[in-house]
Amino acid sequence: MAKYIDMHPDNPQHRLIGQVVDLLKADGLIAYPTDSGYALGCRLGNKEGIDRIREIRNLGDEHHFTLMCRDFAQIGQFVHVNKAVFRQVKAATPGGYTFILPATKEVPRRLSHPRKKTVGVRIPDHVVTQALLAELGEPMLSSTLLLPGDEDPMTQGWEIKERLDHTVDAVIDAGECGATPTTVIDLSQDEPEILRQGTGDASLFQ
Repeated sequence: MAKYIDMHPDNPQHRLIGQVVDLLKADGLIAYPTDSGYALGCRLGNKEGIDRIREIRNLGDEHHFTLMCRDFAQIGQFVHVNKAVFRQVKAATPGGYTFILPATKEVPRRLSHPRKKTVGVRIPDHVVTQALLAELGEPMLSSTLLLPGDEDPMTQGWEIKERLDHTVDAVIDAGECGATPTTVIDLSQDEPEILRQGTGDASLFQ
């Protein structure tokens, strides 16, 4: 049964943040709010957590997982960026974008795209997510909480608790999230490619 954690959306309780991070460090899997809807998250090295996310969402091997990062300094450990890309990403973050970039050797092989050797990275603009990442001290592996057969991600913590009670270890409820996913931009080639239009303004990369 999943632990249900009711967290203040603007001033998340440090004690509760600590509880969630302890769970993540113990290789737990959480459902948590972001600025573009709820997501599933686990520690980067949590192989079982990755497998659980794949099972919950029925994902294939070529799915791009996202590294949820606190700031640009964390991103630099896991992806290769040139000066032009650096300026573009810096100007657009934090916010509703996921960037596909070439992965460094710091990214476990099972997380990067098997053919392209790329990975998704993002810096969220959400108080609770930022508090979790600050306490964790490293990026969190993440995937949008969109279940097979659903057209839209879930936006309510209580609904997630009801539907995923026996498949995740904790649900963090910080109020209703928006249901619009991030804008996904592939910056791994010479020219940016808009893969999905979402919350972020794609015209910045056109």
